[in-house]
Amino acid sequence: MKKEITITINGQAITRTIDARMLLVHFIRDELSMTGTHIGCDTSNCGACTVLLNGKSVKSCTMFAVQVDGCELTTIEGVATNNILAPIQEGFKEEHGLQCGFCTPGMIMRSIDLLNQNPNPTEEEIRWGISGNLCRCTGYVNIVKSIQYAAKKINEQKSESVKA
Repeated sequence: MKKEITITINGQAITRTIDARMLLVHFIRDELSMTGTHIGCDTSNCGACTVLLNGKSVKSCTMFAVQVDGCELTTIEGVATNNILAPIQEGFKEEHGLQCGFCTPGMIMRSIDLLNQNPNPTEEEIRWGISGNLCRCTGYVNIVKSIQYAAKKINEQKSESVKA
């Protein structure tokens, strides 16, 4: 069965007619050609497919695309603004938070949600917050440092804007 959906993805409204059984991850990758969202397991165990749905992180392999009709979706392609890295992306770069890079888009999307909920998390809160996203390369030490870097930068930016 086909269904028409309209969503706002990375700030742009789109309408498509799709198979009602299409998973969101396949819609993003195959219909929209946004391949930054990775398919790692198809069982919601790895988190490589994490995106933001109305600002909250979700694993796109666990949802049908028709479920996001009328919603706002952000993928890794929508995180940087005007080719300027977001603080979390900068953190992953500066603190060497990636090795192979496969988990990185999902990890970044989860981290954005985490920092929106808790702008100054402890190391334990960060580790718990990303526990649904697997990295097979890094051991998480530099991922945690990357998130701490982003938290510090975001808090400094907020402090500067309050002073201004």
